[in-house]
Parts: sequence; structure tokens; C-alpha cells
Amino acid sequence: MRADLIPTDAQIAALLERAGDGPVVMLNLNRYRESAQYDAGHPDADAGLSGREAYLRYGVVALDAIGRLGGRVLWHTDARMVAVGTAADTFDEVVAVWYPDTTAFLRLVEQPGYVEAHAHRDAALERAVVIATAGEISATLSPPFG
Repeated sequence: MRADLIPTDAQIAALLERAGDGPVVMLNLNRYRESAQYDAGHPDADAGLSGREAYLRYGVVALDAIGRLGGRVLWHTDARMVAVGTAADTFDEVVAVWYPDTTAFLRLVEQPGYVEAHAHRDAALERAVVIATAGEISATLSPPFG
């Protein structure tokens, strides 16, 4: 797994400290490579996949794993443009994933096929940011300002 696409030990420790804090929504910001870049010898190394196509191969496995852990995708959408920020803040897609708690998120790596599918995520993404946010028990989005 690419080190820049997984939590550091310090980030995992911080997530573990919040394990009992209830539901969490992980806001995923994805920037895809134009062409997927697999490690040499990977079965899909010469498949000619786009970054988004490679990510979809990961996504099928991840979605199943999320469901087994009691989570669900709240929404996802293509990112249109950076309205405030710099070109470095450009992403292609935003995905909000609800988990019953941070422990469920951390248990993704224990799910069948998840670690193996991560090769598709690594090949697909130029950059990714995952932001842990407060989640509601009902797994819904709430409007700001009341």
C-alpha cells in the first residue's frame, strides 16, 4: 500500500482515541490519475485502465466491506471546481461514508479481499484526503445553521 494513501501510525492512534465517540462520517476527497499505475507484475498492470476505472475495482470490494461493518455511503458526487483554494486543492470526486464508529472504519483492513483490492486504489489515486467528521446515529446529513 502507498504510504501517502493510508493513515500514519499517529493518525491511527488518534482515531483509536475516538473509538467510543459514536458514529463518524469519513469525507473522502479523491484525485484520479489519468492512467492507473499498477506495480510491475500486477495482473492489471497492462490493462490500460483509467484511474477512475481502477478505483471502481477497489470500490466494489470497499462497498461490500463497509456494509459488513454496518456502514454505508451517504452520497458521492463529482467535484466540479475549486471555488476557494488553490490548484493543489483540486479533486475529482467527493464521497461521504458513514460508519457506526471509528473502530468500524479501522476494521476495513480485516475484511475479506480489502487489502488485496487496495492495489487498485493505489494505482488509481494521484491524491486522496480522508477527513473524519461527526456522524449522526441515523446516518443522515443535516443542514447547517439549524
